[in-house]
Amino acid sequence: MEEKPSGIRAFEIAREISPQFEKQLIAARVNERVVDLATELIEDSSIVFIKAMDPEAHEILLHSTSHIMAQAVKRLYPEVKVTIGPSIENGFYYDFDIEKPFNDDQLIAIEAEMQKIINEDLPVKRLELSREEAITRFQEMNETYKVEIISELPEGEVISVYEQGEFIDLCRGPHIPSTKRAGAFKLLSVAGAYWRGDENNQMLSRIYGTAFHDKKSLKKYLFLLEEAKKRDHRRLGKELGWFSFHDDAPANAFFHAKGTTIYNGILDYVRESNTQHHYEEVNTPLIMSAEMWKQSGHYDNYRENMYFTKIDDRDFAVKPMNCPGHTLVYSAVPRSYRDLPIKMSEFGRVHRHEKSGVTHGLFRVRTFIQDDAHVFCTENQIQAEVDDILDQVYEVYSVFGFDNIHVELSTKPEKSIGSQEVWDKAESALESVLKARGIDYQLNPGDGAFYGPKIDFHIKDSLNRSWQCGTVQLDFSMPERFGLTYTGEDGQDHQPVMIHRAVVGSLERFLGILIEHYAARMPVWLAPIQVKVIPIADRHEDYARSIVNTMRAAGIRVDANWKNDKIGQKIRQAELEKVPYMFILGDREVDEKKVSVRRHGTGDIGSFDLAEVSEQILSEIRERADQKI
Repeated sequence: MEEKPSGIRAFEIAREISPQFEKQLIAARVNERVVDLATELIEDSSIVFIKAMDPEAHEILLHSTSHIMAQAVKRLYPEVKVTIGPSIENGFYYDFDIEKPFNDDQLIAIEAEMQKIINEDLPVKRLELSREEAITRFQEMNETYKVEIISELPEGEVISVYEQGEFIDLCRGPHIPSTKRAGAFKLLSVAGAYWRGDENNQMLSRIYGTAFHDKKSLKKYLFLLEEAKKRDHRRLGKELGWFSFHDDAPANAFFHAKGTTIYNGILDYVRESNTQHHYEEVNTPLIMSAEMWKQSGHYDNYRENMYFTKIDDRDFAVKPMNCPGHTLVYSAVPRSYRDLPIKMSEFGRVHRHEKSGVTHGLFRVRTFIQDDAHVFCTENQIQAEVDDILDQVYEVYSVFGFDNIHVELSTKPEKSIGSQEVWDKAESALESVLKARGIDYQLNPGDGAFYGPKIDFHIKDSLNRSWQCGTVQLDFSMPERFGLTYTGEDGQDHQPVMIHRAVVGSLERFLGILIEHYAARMPVWLAPIQVKVIPIADRHEDYARSIVNTMRAAGIRVDANWKNDKIGQKIRQAELEKVPYMFILGDREVDEKKVSVRRHGTGDIGSFDLAEVSEQILSEIRERADQKI
């Protein structure tokens, strides 16, 4: 590109290419930093223009639309005070201080006003103000929440605001160049939220919304949103009798027999996988001394989420994590370099005090089982052990049907412990494994734990939602805090490295993810009832009982419908219960000693010998594969 004068703005360069091209843009990436199109270029720069349909554009569209929503609210309800309005994954929200919470009718009016603002094609301008100017300006508007935010900013920090028409908002940006370039949007719901998440503060009215670059993308997202509501694990779990929640144990799941079957199926498979990867299972106490939690660092950094009790005048805590207990198991006997790596797994129940406002079905409960494991190894063994963990992670996710996996690598933060040499070695080991396997990953510089770098795994479900489940974390802190050692080849004591590993994470949360991923149509190996036997009439019941007994003896979870209902009602009931297979038994089946097989969601698939169909179902269960006879 030809040389441009210093001070030229990004949109002016785009306009020189073509006025029509410039109208398609919403931002630019200058020297790898996403900025407004009005940004001046004052030094040699690389520039890439961002169109509305580009992935980088979505967050900008979301945040800009939240400003348009806030402007519409202020036009309709001038007495309202605005607080914060960030973008979130596939959406945005804005919190308002209003006397009465917003209702659905008001959302319709706000949407109409938002469209007017978009049609007005208001320029969106960035302004930088001094601390005093910013405080004065928002005080004059009686926006006390903004004044509070500004007052707490560090001295000397640049304070930027964005102005569109009569509306101004505190924001870092970047934003679209004018309201006309906003995409298609929809306001979704209203909720309550405390200012800054503190229940001692003012209750605010929060409006959620979403936006996309065109109506087609918005329509697709809204369809998936409706589908997600149908798949809500809380509703399905209650309807199917898998689990329930009760005020006598708030935010804790009560698993019924069928739900426990699925839960144990997940646990049994992960346990089997752990055995294949040479973990030895341990079991540590639920309650341990407060002194131990102080030694581990949890007391100082996590105590507001912990439950405490007193026994014999001594303070104890219910464990929120399993790792300190594993250090005590490690230290119970002398260790040699010949013993390493030592790989411990535990399906340990942990308790964490979550605020009632953030608990959510199985996704966020106050007690759950974590598929924890810890590897104690030498520094030279880190790479091989991490490689093995990645093998296990991908194997397990594949069995559950998750093949779209996003990986993030987080490195040394500002506050950390351990020498730079050890950090370099640990980060290099994690990165080398990812590169050697050809795994694409996102680098998060400075986002590691204070004790070591980490790899996080995010799985995409059938509705394209992302869930962070697995993690690999290198820890140099806990072995030091607990004085863990092993005798090296030189006869001297050395400190092991501790690798924290979870694959599915919380079993409760993972079960919730699976229910919504499968829409509760669990694969045969996980289904609480794998076959429903349905005799058409009373005269077929003896044959039905013989089939039930034969299949139970073979290890298939089978049930029968003995009700005196019509066959259509019985089939419909089995479909509602999402049983994978139905065996329909009538005169012909009794005479031929066969079963008429029906598959959930598919319909009739034919008549089979019992031994033949049983073996195929058993094969499906053994292989944990959805073979569909």
